[in-house]
Amino acid sequence: MTLEQLYALIGPDMKAVDAVIRDRLYSDVVLVRQVAEYIINSGGKRMRPALVLLAAGSLGYQGVRHHEMAAVVEFIHTATLLHDDVVDESALRRGRDTANAMFGNAASVLVGDFLYSRAFQMMVAVDNMRVMQVLSDATNIIAEGEVLQLMNCHDADVDEARYMQVIHYKTAKLFEAAAQLGAILGQATPEVEKALATYGMHLGTAFQLVDDVLDYSGQEADTGKHLGDDLAEGKPTLPLIYVMQHGTAEQAACVRKAIEEGGRDDFPLVLEAIRSSGALDHARKRAVQEAELARASIQCLGDSQYKEALLQLSFFAVERNH
Repeated sequence: MTLEQLYALIGPDMKAVDAVIRDRLYSDVVLVRQVAEYIINSGGKRMRPALVLLAAGSLGYQGVRHHEMAAVVEFIHTATLLHDDVVDESALRRGRDTANAMFGNAASVLVGDFLYSRAFQMMVAVDNMRVMQVLSDATNIIAEGEVLQLMNCHDADVDEARYMQVIHYKTAKLFEAAAQLGAILGQATPEVEKALATYGMHLGTAFQLVDDVLDYSGQEADTGKHLGDDLAEGKPTLPLIYVMQHGTAEQAACVRKAIEEGGRDDFPLVLEAIRSSGALDHARKRAVQEAELARASIQCLGDSQYKEALLQLSFFAVERNH
């Protein structure tokens, strides 16, 4: 199933979210508008805002607050992308030049700050303390995840547990918050709110693990980024960790050197080690396990098209090629 088919159910809502995004992006400062519009319009999957809408829909929510909350989640995500690309010195995202490549590092960092602060303005306007608590906690944990990832760079001794912590903080937390916001708006019971939050956490984890696989197996035309970017930045992702633990001594030494030194010089050798050691299969299996846990967590929801879409989204997360 394609993302377009999945989103058919929430098509009008997604259009309404896009309208909120366009409206709330406005700034009297021209450069703020230029950078923010560039990154927002660069063709993201919009999975996090979709999660807000689908979770709220699964509980029969009838209002319009979920449009505002979905836009807030997208602003927070976009701010992290702007900052990420500066930290990682990335030049390509979603098949286009990154904002920092187009406008410079300073503009990217500052416009990321604008998006964070605009998200908090919108949060306050909803006037719901639970919403503010979930989003402020999530934003703080995401920042911690960014720092954890920075600490792990060029560290070849990072194990799977330490790496999974980075995923849970840096990526899965916003998926978790998005699903939880939909539950809060839908006035879910504490048990159902927790179930949807758990779904989001496992979905986000599966999503990131597949991203790690695609960094060594995807086609650049599909992924919209250079293969081997993680290796060039010295990031010890799950496929690399697996090779160091289960590959031959020669393969492990090759990967260790590549992580510690960064760059792309060893990319062909590392790629061969990853593909011949079964590292990609291992990472995909872990992603499939996470998707299964996501589906299991929402069995408590009543049957609906929205629940079915949430279930299908978990399959998409692991079966995609971009």
